[in-house]
Amino acid sequence: MDRAQKEKVIEELGQIFESSGVVVVAHYAGLTVAEMQDLRARMRSAGGAVRVAKNRLAKIALEGTPNQPISDLLNGMTVLAYSEDPVAAAKVVVDYAKDNEKLQILGGAMGGEGLDVTGVERVSKMPSREELLAQIASCIGAPASNIAGAIGAPASNIAGILSTIEEKAA
Repeated sequence: MDRAQKEKVIEELGQIFESSGVVVVAHYAGLTVAEMQDLRARMRSAGGAVRVAKNRLAKIALEGTPNQPISDLLNGMTVLAYSEDPVAAAKVVVDYAKDNEKLQILGGAMGGEGLDVTGVERVSKMPSREELLAQIASCIGAPASNIAGAIGAPASNIAGILSTIEEKAA
């Protein structure tokens, strides 16, 4: 790899570190190509990505970014899993690590805060952006349906009373 290629990789990694909501670092020694492709596919379907990069280049790219605490984790055969959603990458990596013992989570970073293994697991248990939006929408929709029911209730009560009076008169 020549200098121009290295500079391009450093620039790409720098963009990843700055734009990602979460970055998870893991060792992937022993994973087969098919297993790595499976991890990439799972990450892609969750809106994230997986990147294998030289540790030295990743450390250079981390300089001056909020995710700099993870530079200590970049030793050996490491893979970076990242996503814009602050939860998606952590969920996928933790779920994949449960299925495949060869992937060992080392830690990560979220919003400039370094995460250890338990921190990554805690982040993975948080609701994703889509789940939060669904919860907010249901909270917003519930009062509206209650208001509609309250507005319609007097009319249905009046209709019930009128039908009762009509039955008694007949």
